[in-house]
Amino acid sequence: MTPGSSDNDKATLRIAALALRAELSGTQRRAAAQAVASHVFPLPIIRGSIIAGYSPIRSEIDPFPLMRQLAATHGARLALPVVVARNEPLLFRQWSPADALVPGEMGIPEPPMEAPELLPDILLVPLAAFDRAGHRIGYGAGHYDRTFALLRVTKPFIAIGLAFDLQEIEAVPAQPHDVKLDYVLTETRVIDFRSI
Repeated sequence: MTPGSSDNDKATLRIAALALRAELSGTQRRAAAQAVASHVFPLPIIRGSIIAGYSPIRSEIDPFPLMRQLAATHGARLALPVVVARNEPLLFRQWSPADALVPGEMGIPEPPMEAPELLPDILLVPLAAFDRAGHRIGYGAGHYDRTFALLRVTKPFIAIGLAFDLQEIEAVPAQPHDVKLDYVLTETRVIDFRSI
């Protein structure tokens, strides 16, 4: 593979995957988010575990129904990411469904600065595409790759991608710095990559 070809392949796959995802109607996206929340969660949740999600943008699957369910039934503490700057890992601030969000650095809703910082035990990850090896294609900014790298040396955590079934592709052109997901949850499946 020539230098840069993997990035070019990812860019092409990202564009195609996002175009497919964008074709889903609002009704289909809402139904999928509820279906993900209704799955039996693949891990035991200890009361007080910190679960970080994300504020859905564009046509992303909405993690909020799952997050609300995990807080209500398992006593999980919730957090959302904050974009500090380009080329920096994300940080996470405490959030509950009753809390107001403010526009962040990139216009994405996030908790205000006074919300306490938390380190997640479980990280719910948005994505453009994924494959059966647990590799993901993000949006190209590298925020989650840098965040995974930082968290891996800070504390153990589980990375769970949230996606629609149609976001699965045959193979992601993975690079050495790419971090695999532990699971992907879709509207019909719970996929465990830990033994792959």
